Amino acid sequence: MGVTAATRQTYAQGLGRIWPRVQRALAELEAIAAEPDELDRSELVDRLTHLQYDLHLGSEHVYGLEPPAGAESAHAHLAEALACARDETAEAVDAVIDCGTRGLDPLLDDWRDTLFRVRLARMRLATPPLEPKRTVELVPEGNLRPLIAFLLALGGAAAVAGGAGTGLWPVWAAGLVAFCAAIVCYRPQR
Repeated sequence: MGVTAATRQTYAQGLGRIWPRVQRALAELEAIAAEPDELDRSELVDRLTHLQYDLHLGSEHVYGLEPPAGAESAHAHLAEALACARDETAEAVDAVIDCGTRGLDPLLDDWRDTLFRVRLARMRLATPPLEPKRTVELVPEGNLRPLIAFLLALGGAAAVAGGAGTGLWPVWAAGLVAFCAAIVCYRPQR
C-alpha cells in the first residue's frame, strides 16, 4: 500500500469515527429547525446545547486530521462548515434563552443553510476528484486514403448522374456503391 493510499485510508478512518455522531446531530438539528415549537423552552435549550457540543467535537476532530493530497480544499470547507454550524447553533441557543422558540424565527433560514453546508462539504469530500480529460493526439494520415475517397466519390457521382440520365440502372447502382465506398474508405479520426 502506497503512502497516498495509507493516508487516504487513515483519513477516512479518522473521519469515520466522528461522522456518525455529527450526522445524528445534524439530523436532530434539522428536525428541530423544521418544528421548533415541538419542545418547551428548557428542553430545547438542553438539546441544542448538547447538539452544539457534538458539532464542536466534530469540528475539533476535523481540524486535527491531516487531509490526503488533493483533498485539502474539501477538508477546509468541511472544517469551516462545521465551525459555522456550531456557531449558528450557539446563536440559536441564545435566541431561545432570550426569546423562547419565537427567537428562532429570524435565524431559521440561515441556520438550515449552515446545516446543509456541512452535508454538502462532507459529500464533496467523499466524492473523488475528477480526472482531467485526456487529449488524444491525432496522427497525421498520408494522402492516399483521402485521395481514394475523393476519386470514389467523384466517380460515383458521375456514374449516378450518367446512369440516371441514360436510364442504365446498373451504372446508377454502381455509382451509389462507389459513393458509399468513399464514405467507408475515409473516416476522419475523432
